[in-house]
Amino acid sequence: MLQQKLYPLHESLRVGIFLAIVGGMLDAHTYLFRGGVFANAQTGNMVLFGISAAEKNWSRCLYYLVPIIAFFLGVIVTEILKRKITEEAFLNWRHTILVIEAALLCVLGFLPKEVPDVIVNVTVSFVCSLQVNCFRTLKGNAYATTMCTGNLRSAAEHLCRFWLDHDRPAGKSAARYFIIILFFCFGAATGALFTNLFQEKTLFLCAILLVGTLILLLRSDKHIAPQKES
Repeated sequence: MLQQKLYPLHESLRVGIFLAIVGGMLDAHTYLFRGGVFANAQTGNMVLFGISAAEKNWSRCLYYLVPIIAFFLGVIVTEILKRKITEEAFLNWRHTILVIEAALLCVLGFLPKEVPDVIVNVTVSFVCSLQVNCFRTLKGNAYATTMCTGNLRSAAEHLCRFWLDHDRPAGKSAARYFIIILFFCFGAATGALFTNLFQEKTLFLCAILLVGTLILLLRSDKHIAPQKES
């Protein structure tokens, strides 16, 4: 029996693509331009923190610990906004998160290279935390727009279900995961290119993409087209 489902617009593939591009760009930018720190996925920073601790390089430990803490605080801020701002508001809590992200990235875009890397990395980690905790599902499936390890695992899982169990919806989900991964990589490549050309001003492009996502959410219908599932 076929069943129709309506998904919120923030779970649409087009929104996921915009955010994945931003996620890839930010990771490439901070790694290439701000001291080799992964601002999005904190696993890398935790590994580097552990290596620094083993080497008893305590100042380097702090260098990697700060963005980890910033990411943690971003999740807390998201949860607070989720409880304070209703879904019915013209600017609901997801819209507010996008505004905060874009505003912070614009501020960072004005900061020259001479500004200590830790200031920028902490802020970008905070921004990425807001985003990953705000946009967590893609048409009902869990995903992330600022890191891709989980997306890769989910893509493989759904592909196996499609291949071995002939589950057609799982095949569509696998395709969506692969698209998000592709655009994350595209964002990283674009971020590297623009960072080499425009340095800190690359963050303005990220802010523009976030504003575009906000406009899309504000102007479009409440729900995206229904999907048939067996």
